[in-house]
Amino acid sequence: MNKESIYQIALTLVPKVGDVIAKKLIAYCGSAEAVFMEPRKNLMRIPGVGSVLANTIVSKDLLSAAEFELRFMEQNGVCPVYFKDDDYPFRLKQCVDSPIVLYQKGSEVNLNAKRIISIVGTRKATDYGLRITEQIVQDLSQLDDVLVVSGLAYGVDVAAHKACLKYNLPTIGVLAHGLDRMYPSVHKKISEEMQRQGALLSDFTSGNRPERENFPKRNRIIAGLADATLVVEARKKGGALITADIANSYSRDVFAVPGRVGDENSEGCNQLIRRNQAALIQSADDICYLMGWDADSEKKNAKQVELFIELNKDEEALLGVLSSKEKLSIDLIALQAKLSIPKILQVLLQLELKGLVRSLPGNEYAKA
Repeated sequence: MNKESIYQIALTLVPKVGDVIAKKLIAYCGSAEAVFMEPRKNLMRIPGVGSVLANTIVSKDLLSAAEFELRFMEQNGVCPVYFKDDDYPFRLKQCVDSPIVLYQKGSEVNLNAKRIISIVGTRKATDYGLRITEQIVQDLSQLDDVLVVSGLAYGVDVAAHKACLKYNLPTIGVLAHGLDRMYPSVHKKISEEMQRQGALLSDFTSGNRPERENFPKRNRIIAGLADATLVVEARKKGGALITADIANSYSRDVFAVPGRVGDENSEGCNQLIRRNQAALIQSADDICYLMGWDADSEKKNAKQVELFIELNKDEEALLGVLSSKEKLSIDLIALQAKLSIPKILQVLLQLELKGLVRSLPGNEYAKA
């Protein structure tokens, strides 16, 4: 068990100590361990630290809780990334409120990739938004060293992650809860796929539920990890606009895909463009031009199209069901295929990644 990690985690557990004050404590004391070794009277001399906070820090309860958390991490393949570590995201480190510890689960994805873009949008994405998202990810996959970040929510977020899996791009899902659970639970299967080609990331310890106030905190990581944030579809209010505002506050580029005037799902994007808070983009080429990504990199060789795709029995059965209709809901697919819904969701995900099925708004599916 890493002793220093225990102190680093314990510092994140101190009530009413955010990342800004935690970094101040480390700066005054020299390290996370030194914070807990510092006498109470010395802690009280640090600006912003009063007697109540000093008493909490010198108690041993937090260290016990941190040891418990570290044991959970070791048993579940979760790695801590401390803000002074070399592999801590350097873009995020530039943000004043960046987490002092990130919790990462998945493959050894490079959090300091040469090109990182966050893709966010409404949870109630239209077919137009889903198609635009996939097309942009597909085109970005032709560049070297690209990482796509999103929040694994319904709609645009999960569409971006699925497209990354389909076109072999590493992707990070930033969560608003601990890594002992998955919200929404329906995305558990895709989160497992993502861990083989990317990672899940959070600054919440296990036991933290997806409370409403956690999502803006999650959004600051989505914005801070990336060179730019792309909003595909967004309403007048919502998490996507919060992420865009945070990205602007970090002096990061923000892009938005325009929509039809009066379209509820595009009001947020059009508003960002109208107020000069985001640049209008229509394709990945626009992003590459504005970011200078096409000037300093050769594109990858396009992947050879797979002419013959092997399918198992369940995949063939579901394709047969979808062939009979233009689109079908999960319930109707389950009724006709005579399979459980969890099994159907698993098979549909594999068919999506093979490019044979499209997910549509309203939890419906169609042949690609």
